[in-house]
Amino acid sequence: MHDTVVERELELKLILSPERSIPVPARLSYRSEDPYAVHVTFHINSEHPVNWTFARELLVEGVFRPCGQGDVRVWPTKADGRSVVLMGLSSPDGDALLEAPAAQVSAWLERTLRVVPPGTEGGQLGIDHALDQLLAR
Repeated sequence: MHDTVVERELELKLILSPERSIPVPARLSYRSEDPYAVHVTFHINSEHPVNWTFARELLVEGVFRPCGQGDVRVWPTKADGRSVVLMGLSSPDGDALLEAPAAQVSAWLERTLRVVPPGTEGGQLGIDHALDQLLAR
């Protein structure tokens, strides 16, 4: 079994107030060997990027309707007449509200769903094969 990686570079907006935001370059990353998760790397003005990992299903649902609770919340909305996806992230270090272009996020998600269709994630983990190997001994 080989690992397939689906990545997309895009520019998000960090919302500081209703009138002010700053651009944040980011990378969306999905790996078939970690089929339930999406990884977002934010390239902020520091030596070390900020990484977040959360459920792919959360982002898929958040493109269509508000979802999530706790540390990660995702919901669709309009900004200046454009469809966007908002991500609310909370950590002990603080909170962030990020805006992503919905079309770019959706196109990237569609690519991940072609690599590992919904409902087939468990088969990517190789658990059945490992269990067979263990029981064969």
